[in-house]
Amino acid sequence: MKRASITEARNRLSALLERVRHGETVVIEDRGVAVARISGVAADSSADADAVARLERQGIVRPATAPAPSRLALTRPPRPARPGALSRLVVAERAEGW
Repeated sequence: MKRASITEARNRLSALLERVRHGETVVIEDRGVAVARISGVAADSSADADAVARLERQGIVRPATAPAPSRLALTRPPRPARPGALSRLVVAERAEGW
């Protein structure tokens, strides 16, 4: 993993990006403290897949069994039964001292 200062990254960005293209990760430091990481897009997709697999094992997410129906994207969200009811509830809570 290559480490570069902000000045070096600004002056040699093309060279650093070439290293990233070859699979290396570059960490950008500000006065010796890491503030950013540049990695290839393909590397991120495998990291994302690993993260999703870990979340599945923990039971936090479930894999999709079927694609979402297209009608979900086309339907409008439901309208509230009583417009403004939420604001009245907030005002009432504040009046009670919450």
